[in-house]
Amino acid sequence: MWKPAFVSRQVYNNPLPISLNTVVGLTEEARQMIRELEQYREVAPKGTIDFLYRLSDLVRDKRFLHISSVRYGGGMAEILRRIVPIMKTMGIEASWEVIAGTQEFNDVTRRITDGLQGREETITEEMYQIYLDVNARNAKALNLDADLIFVHDPQPAALVDHRKGGTWVWRCHLDAGQPYRPVWSLFRRHVLKYDAAVFSLPGFAQRLPIPKFLLYPSIDPLTEKNRELSRGEILQVLDRFGIARGKPILLQVARFDRFKDQIGTIRAYRMAKKHHPCQLILAGSGVLHDSEGEAVLAEVQQAAENDPDIHVLQLPPEADREINALQRGATIVVQRALKEGFGVAVSESMWKGKPVIGGTTGGVSAQIVDGATGFIVHSVEGAAFRIRYLLSNPGVMTRMGALGKEHVRRNFLTTRHLGDYLTMVKLLCPE
Repeated sequence: MWKPAFVSRQVYNNPLPISLNTVVGLTEEARQMIRELEQYREVAPKGTIDFLYRLSDLVRDKRFLHISSVRYGGGMAEILRRIVPIMKTMGIEASWEVIAGTQEFNDVTRRITDGLQGREETITEEMYQIYLDVNARNAKALNLDADLIFVHDPQPAALVDHRKGGTWVWRCHLDAGQPYRPVWSLFRRHVLKYDAAVFSLPGFAQRLPIPKFLLYPSIDPLTEKNRELSRGEILQVLDRFGIARGKPILLQVARFDRFKDQIGTIRAYRMAKKHHPCQLILAGSGVLHDSEGEAVLAEVQQAAENDPDIHVLQLPPEADREINALQRGATIVVQRALKEGFGVAVSESMWKGKPVIGGTTGGVSAQIVDGATGFIVHSVEGAAFRIRYLLSNPGVMTRMGALGKEHVRRNFLTTRHLGDYLTMVKLLCPE
């Protein structure tokens, strides 16, 4: 049975801003975090910050632990890098641990991840034992003492086999709605040991005898990846990558992965280019220690060969400012994948006032209001048609961009995400 994790949107008329002069014993770092927290009042819906203060009072005696496989790269890591410090700023005891693995472990978990997303993958007993052994070593190395332990994605999921106390929640950021059954049957044994599971969309989940929560991911408007940039900062990045000025820019931001279908985006661009001069940027990461990612990158580079208007950019995980500038410099953003998680790049782009053309997979269609903030398409040809339409109607692009930013403000900011987390904690860890 589904349990909502969304907080009430009640507006409080009595704001409770923290006075830094009245709080004793704060470090300068803590004071800076409080100042940043207060800055959310300028971007979040009215009353949100005061509501978060009240929610934090209800769970302040609880200890939170987040566990993931990476600290950089991907939407999940970006969310945790902001939410955990904010929780600490609000007086909540929160921490974040990252497991250590090997190349063999990474290869096996890649197979598990792809299998949970529907790809036929063979995982032998020897491979799975590598997965179990690495999780067992991490269970001994990490301090798992907390009231609520959030374990993110498949990589550290087997840590639950070594639980000693607390409430354990598996946070699945993947679309596991139609997994490859042999892989799901193997992996399900771990999920059943959790007290609850959290998914980004109902369609991402499987039937489970434990409580399931729905929690949309989010973006942080104050980070380097989403903060306002001057025109000079944007042009500096575009010039560095050799992006021509004055020609419409189509942009896809996604790691180099077969599910992201950069080849399909190139095809859509070429169809649209027959009618409108434009250029395409394919910006991504994900090839470090990833043999398949390297192969996909090579295929994309080959498909783009001899076209000076296609820019294939391999960015490091910490290239937040560059992605920000590319999204703000883009004319249209295309996020059409064959398989997708929630796809927060959609909300990132809409926050920057850009119309987004997306597919029907994952959470893309949950973020785009079709015909209002962008378009949902079902094919490469459909993407090309919508690109042509938008390039022919700049007024529509402007209107969609404005609507998209307000849509994100109300539904996909970090402040809403944090409220959902705190509400869920209160439900799972009552007094």
